[in-house]
Amino acid sequence: MKKIKVGLVGYGFSATVFHAPLLSVLDEFHISKVMSSNPEKVKSDLEDVEVVSTLSELLEDDSIDLVIITTPSGMHYEMVKDALRAGKHVIVEKPMVVSEKEANELIQLAKEQDVQLSVYHNRRWDNDYLTVKQLIEEGKLGDVKMYEAHFDRYRPAVRDRWRENEGPGSGALYDLGSHLIDQALHLFGMPDFVQADVFGQRDHARTDDYFHVVLGYGSLRVILHSSAIVPSNGPRFQVHGTKASYIKYGIDGQEDMLRAGKKPVDDTWGADSPEHYGKLTTGEGETTEIETLHGSYVTYYQKIADSLLRGEELPVSAEEARDVVKVIEVAFESSKEKRAVYFN
Repeated sequence: MKKIKVGLVGYGFSATVFHAPLLSVLDEFHISKVMSSNPEKVKSDLEDVEVVSTLSELLEDDSIDLVIITTPSGMHYEMVKDALRAGKHVIVEKPMVVSEKEANELIQLAKEQDVQLSVYHNRRWDNDYLTVKQLIEEGKLGDVKMYEAHFDRYRPAVRDRWRENEGPGSGALYDLGSHLIDQALHLFGMPDFVQADVFGQRDHARTDDYFHVVLGYGSLRVILHSSAIVPSNGPRFQVHGTKASYIKYGIDGQEDMLRAGKKPVDDTWGADSPEHYGKLTTGEGETTEIETLHGSYVTYYQKIADSLLRGEELPVSAEEARDVVKVIEVAFESSKEKRAVYFN
């Protein structure tokens, strides 16, 4: 079987937690080069990998099929553009870029170069979201009228890191909002309008750390929320339909497992704790505990392999990721102008 030779750009949190461990358990991939300013760290994890200091060195290697870009969001556009021009397939961390204009340029360039461009929206494979999606698709909730998803944390002190400093692509809406928006668009498509409140809530905040975004779809309202000052979390998901409600506490544990050095090597991966199973309550008041489906971030890369080796559809298209960025831009506009912004 032909292996997909990978060039990994950046070796910080994203690469070491969300990319390298997943690639390492799939036979279809081989990480052959890493661009990093910390070769000792790379070599301690990936002994047989060549470490380079510039993107151009990595792109000059004709044997590399796929470039995975895990650098800060403001660097994505130029790096993706260079990789596409070099004739490489590209995966880029979310958010894809920081503007719809940049996204459209990259989509056109990928078509011109006849290469694949995908974005790592891994939380489509969270166990809680997969369960919500299945319940909706099976009609268990009836006609969904309200969908609310939270990504709350308790991080009251502002830290000195790029996501919390002023700059392109920084802040909670681009970071955590990308996940929640992608999930919502994957379920319901593009909304009719966006109404948002986005600002820095913590003392000495340098960028946004709070958002409350409402997406309007006819009689359906989608509420996406995040705050950094939540000592005790409420429900992760609340979904209400004409037949039933589904309430789910707790967050998918795959990130914590990957942080701890574990890898998805058996069928226990992505399982939820029984105490966090959600509850489905019908209009007649009958409540059923719903076992959470298993999460599977590795599925994203399995589908990437299917796409590059067997011509199947990408797990996340560049156009889908572009729409996430479009909603983020409109949410900032809505918050600034204190009004709902309609797409049509």
